[in-house]
Amino acid sequence: MRLVSWIGGNDIKAQQASDAKGPIHSTTLAFEFSEFHFLYNYDEQLIQPYIHWFKSQISTNVQATYYQLKSPTDFNDIYLAADALLSKLTNESDEPIGILISPGTPAMQAVWILLGKTKYPVEFFQSSKEQGAAKADIPFDIAAEFIPLVAVPEKLVDLVSGRVAINAAFDDIITNNPQMLALKAKATILAERDVPVLIYGESGTGKELFATAIHNASLRANKEIVAVNCGAIPDTLIDSAFFGHKRGAFTGAHQDKKGFFEQADGGTLFLDEFGELKPDVQVRLLRILQSGEVTPVGASAAVHVNVRIIAATNKDLSLEVAEGRFREDLFYRIAVGVLLLPSLRHRSGDLRLIAEHLLTKICIEFNLAIHKKYSPDAIKIIQKQPWHGNVRELQSAISRAVLWSAGDKITATDIEQSLFSIDKSSQNILGQDIAQGVDLQGLLDRVEEHYVRAAWEFTHGQKIKAAELVGLGSYQNLDKRLKKYKIN
Repeated sequence: MRLVSWIGGNDIKAQQASDAKGPIHSTTLAFEFSEFHFLYNYDEQLIQPYIHWFKSQISTNVQATYYQLKSPTDFNDIYLAADALLSKLTNESDEPIGILISPGTPAMQAVWILLGKTKYPVEFFQSSKEQGAAKADIPFDIAAEFIPLVAVPEKLVDLVSGRVAINAAFDDIITNNPQMLALKAKATILAERDVPVLIYGESGTGKELFATAIHNASLRANKEIVAVNCGAIPDTLIDSAFFGHKRGAFTGAHQDKKGFFEQADGGTLFLDEFGELKPDVQVRLLRILQSGEVTPVGASAAVHVNVRIIAATNKDLSLEVAEGRFREDLFYRIAVGVLLLPSLRHRSGDLRLIAEHLLTKICIEFNLAIHKKYSPDAIKIIQKQPWHGNVRELQSAISRAVLWSAGDKITATDIEQSLFSIDKSSQNILGQDIAQGVDLQGLLDRVEEHYVRAAWEFTHGQKIKAAELVGLGSYQNLDKRLKKYKIN
């Protein structure tokens, strides 16, 4: 087991007193540890003699790291230092970690307990002159998320500190995360300006929620918002779907029909999966945006429309433009107001908040007499999941947990049973069921990303060498792949 601790004042005094060992030294005499990892905020002139003395008392590896704190009671700085050390040790080895909570200030002790009870699997130790060293029994469970203040850029603080009044239309976007609050403020500004908007984000990050809120906060709120999944329309129906048709224009056209543009006239057209538009459709869409007119299939005259476009995609359209798969002129026509939505796993402080909100919502939808609550262990399981499907995946898992839980508590077991485990055989590139259809380009991208990432890590970021290993010829070609797959 590896022991971590702050170095406290009583520890430093121990080297000068024969009868007082100090919490750290007392603990080393009572228990065996393979390594010692210390944090300190004292002057080097005080610490170095202590470290030298301590090493003379033991034969085990000792590492001590200085962290500059605003004060010994600053929770934010203490959290950042402690979390960084525990994260490093957890990633380095599966060997157990022990935390000695006695040295340091009460704020340091509190942060150790919070991290050890919510984020890292550890054992606690304590030591006092009166009681000696012993394992600490902390008989309660807690679950928490942390938002370090240092991670909040000053400009984001400005945006969310009241300089921009966020429209009530955005109330359905549940967040305490500074980045998301800043995005809500930016989206409020975009809603008022009536400009085209492009929203980036993984599946399930809330792109349609933002689009709807922008529409509802705009001057077009009294008109329709028409949502279109650009990747779900058959090629043969593209023209009719977008531009409408006249009766008799083709077999099955028994009456006039308005297309998406006419349906959204005066309002907003939300184009989801915008990056999936075929090149010929991109040309026609650009022409409509330039002229403000659509010509229904079978019609002899154009129809004027006044439509605001909000587009959403999970693709990097700038890369698509660079590789010739998306029109540059259309991209710049739409990318006036741009919002980049973070994944749920990158929204510090939001996971528990959203999980609680979804649980309340689901209990109401299921018409339950008793609204269920999470146990602390259930919250821990939720916080440890990557949630690659983001809020959509989280909502689905919570729905299953609510259905399967027996009592009024959602337990860790309920959450674990509600999670899908992907059968590894289904991930076999060469074992796909052709009868169900195959996303060939998606499979090729997976293979390419795997080996580009492996080469990048193997060469420690040496572009020329990595490009040679995967046969790309030049580092410029590698750059495109690194950007495409968001490899840093």
